[in-house]
Amino acid sequence: MSWMGTTILSVRKGKYVVMAGDGQVTMGDTIVKGNVRKVRLSKSKNVLIGYAGATADAITLYERLESKIDLYPGQLQRACVELAKDWRTDKYLRKLEAMIAAADKNVSLIVSGLGDVLEPQDGIIGIGSGGNYAVAAARALINENLSAEEIVQRSMTVASELCIYTNSNVTIEKLETEN
Repeated sequence: MSWMGTTILSVRKGKYVVMAGDGQVTMGDTIVKGNVRKVRLSKSKNVLIGYAGATADAITLYERLESKIDLYPGQLQRACVELAKDWRTDKYLRKLEAMIAAADKNVSLIVSGLGDVLEPQDGIIGIGSGGNYAVAAARALINENLSAEEIVQRSMTVASELCIYTNSNVTIEKLETEN
């Protein structure tokens, strides 16, 4: 059986970028664990990283991104591009089935195994099986009088009510931006 599903959402609004991830891990149609931490603050304390996909694969990529952030401090986009290059060219990494969302004070990015490093134009990122539900909810709320954290909380609730691979046990991290 394969491990699948999750919801990671990042919203950039006002003076903050906020990232959240649900805590559910499933194997097939069984919930194995409900309190996994899929969003973390980097060791350097200046990058939010969220991951979705096969658990071991996602953690491997998280650790690789951490090392790239150490190599290129303050250059998240370059660190993500270097990770994507490794991911596409290394025979072992090429087989990994996961995605990464990363955000610092300047930029929010999605990194995929296809070699993509994408920056959304609206500052909203969603990955994982419930990512599109969370993004849709966040886009509906972005112009309301709500903080980035409130938007993320409400959007993750929507995703947890629609996606069977997403629960309401949410981890939230935030960073102050340059705005």
